[in-house]
Amino acid sequence: MQVVVCNKCGSKNRVDPASAAGQIAKCGRCGTPLEVDSKAPGNIPLIVRDDTFSKDVLQTRGTVLLDCWAPWCGPCRIVGPIMEQLAAESNGRYRIAKLNVDENPRTASQFQIQSIPTMLIFKDGKLVDRLVGALPKPAIADRLQAHAG
Repeated sequence: MQVVVCNKCGSKNRVDPASAAGQIAKCGRCGTPLEVDSKAPGNIPLIVRDDTFSKDVLQTRGTVLLDCWAPWCGPCRIVGPIMEQLAAESNGRYRIAKLNVDENPRTASQFQIQSIPTMLIFKDGKLVDRLVGALPKPAIADRLQAHAG
């Protein structure tokens, strides 16, 4: 079973991806179609771009950790696997997203990203915390959990 958070109402739904294959899984609360596939959306980091940022982060109910990074950044390559681990461990409690600051300067500028990696934590579309630097997984997880409750 996979926990899928509804993008519209934020309720958590249990879905069996194997049973949902070839069908449209819908939210039990509001009836909105759910994003279900074999790669378990929500359990892998979501790639965010300038044109999808509002929908993917600001209009999302719940907690989103946005990793602002660049491919040439050594510390970002250290944090990358941590983001994947946190996404795999999320169980619908929060969402991990990644924003390449070189390819998406508008969003990076909007949130004054001056050094990378920078991780922004949003709760119901509002920025609630900022972490800067290649922090160890327990430090990131503790700050994330403080807002994911």
